[in-house]
Amino acid sequence: MAHTVCPWWLGYFLLNPLRRLRQDPRKVLSPYVRPAMTVLEPGPGMGFFTLELARLVGDAGRVVAVDVQPRMLASLRRRAARYGLERRIETRLASGASLGVDDLAGDVDFILAFAVVHELPDAAAFLAQAARVLKPSGQLLVAEPRLHVSQSHFDATVRAAEAAGLREEARPAIAGSRSVLLARQGTGARAA
Repeated sequence: MAHTVCPWWLGYFLLNPLRRLRQDPRKVLSPYVRPAMTVLEPGPGMGFFTLELARLVGDAGRVVAVDVQPRMLASLRRRAARYGLERRIETRLASGASLGVDDLAGDVDFILAFAVVHELPDAAAFLAQAARVLKPSGQLLVAEPRLHVSQSHFDATVRAAEAAGLREEARPAIAGSRSVLLARQGTGARAA
């Protein structure tokens, strides 16, 4: 599968309010995110899910949003400030091969990888990084667009996650997506 990054200007289309009719951020995220959590969101774009993540973690939590595109992050920061959520969201510019989150090793409660794994040049490396930063009870929700990601490619992503030390917990239903909830091996974490 060819790996391309969503162009920054497409971020405006992804913020379309009509998208909430199919992929309401609160409905997608509330089973997994609680107050005071540390959440990692690679590829947040302009923050369709990020702002809701920030609301759910509350004042005691934080969201670390990592992207390779400075324009996406700048727009996300402006939107967060507009809604008074800027103190809960930390933005980081990723390099080509790394998310730049080694300082979070073992500290992350939840990772949201929404429509991003298929854009990565090395999904296995990303999944290994994700496993390293998750707490023993941490979870990773991967949702890939059905129109761009075949079932066989998605199944390969799940196998790569298992090889990285994650195990499948559930296959949540998210409109237009192939989705899997993963947890660190050896944990008893379950979705609410």
